[in-house]
Amino acid sequence: MSAREKKAQIVAEIKEKMSESSSAILVDYKGLTVEEDTALRREFRKNGVDYRVYKNTLTELAARELGLDDLIPYLKGPTAIAFGVKDPVAPAKILTDSMKKLKKMEFKAGLVDGKVIDVEGIKALAELPSREELIAKMLGSMNAPISGLVNVLAGTMRSLLYALNAIKEAKEA
Repeated sequence: MSAREKKAQIVAEIKEKMSESSSAILVDYKGLTVEEDTALRREFRKNGVDYRVYKNTLTELAARELGLDDLIPYLKGPTAIAFGVKDPVAPAKILTDSMKKLKKMEFKAGLVDGKVIDVEGIKALAELPSREELIAKMLGSMNAPISGLVNVLAGTMRSLLYALNAIKEAKEA
């Protein structure tokens, strides 16, 4: 396989990842040690996030082909991309937590559902609850009326039981 074919294959891979992912966060990873990078990659894998480093020129070609010209100015210097396939919030949360600990990485830009977002948008995304948290909250909200009804009915039954028990004790005395 020639170098040109390999590059075309990588550009196709980047396009596919950008298209399939619900979010992609670009970061400057300059200054990370091998241990820090390994720990970060492990955290990404554990949460279903794909973390890759591609050449900026190949990422730029993929962005142009996808019509993401607003992303191109951010492709300068060392750039890593975290793709959130299942949970769009996961890459932003993991990177925000890592940046608090390491203080070496910097956000460049993000991509959420095909729209480029800036650093402030990434920080706002990181503050959102995860998909699992949102589902749990929704199920809790749906369950609350049913639980309330059960408690009201149980209270009525309990009161009836106390009244019948009092009548029984009164007859025995």
